Amino acid sequence: MKGVSKVYGTLHALSDINLTVNAGDWLSIMGPSGSGKTTMINLIGCMDSPSSGSVILDGHDISRESAASLTRIRRDKIGLIFQQFHLISYLTAVENIMVAQYYHSMPDEGEALEALEKVGLKDRARHLPSQLSGGEQQRVCIARALINSPDILLGDEPTGNLDEENEGIVIDILRTLHNEGATIIVVTHDPEVGDVAQRKIVLEYGKIVQDIDQTRPLDPKESGGRA
Repeated sequence: MKGVSKVYGTLHALSDINLTVNAGDWLSIMGPSGSGKTTMINLIGCMDSPSSGSVILDGHDISRESAASLTRIRRDKIGLIFQQFHLISYLTAVENIMVAQYYHSMPDEGEALEALEKVGLKDRARHLPSQLSGGEQQRVCIARALINSPDILLGDEPTGNLDEENEGIVIDILRTLHNEGATIIVVTHDPEVGDVAQRKIVLEYGKIVQDIDQTRPLDPKESGGRA
């Protein structure tokens, strides 16, 4: 993101944001409600376009692409995990994943089952969403996000509706995916989810106020956080 701003009427949701995320990074985006977190992830995820500035994905400036072009880029390069699960109620877990395959290329039940196995749910493949717990539904969402091998995995409050046990399961899955080379960007209010990332940025009033490398040991002399 280079000099990115997003304005809705008189509301400046983001103001002159400069941010680089490298392949294989795990970034958490934190900040109070209204700070611009969801706007930022919508821009990265090709769900919106900036009012000014450039959003560059894999060397390609997507800032002025049409809605149809953004849909194709999102389909081919980005996996999305939402707080609300957005599973189709009358389809089974494996069928929900196959829908994502359908819009990308061609459904393959074997690959969909492998994706469920990766999140520990192959034995629940034939269950409807109503027959799954909240944590299990979120794991189906992760499998759905992964099925087309996206370049970036984006999460918007992916543990927001989960209890502590299922939050831990989702964090462990994200940690495994990151160790396998996935690029992960997660918006969260939860300090535990934010702190497991390699890097954390904090937004306030549409601006980045902290950019913290969480892989570097904290120097006791530092009082303002690891910047």
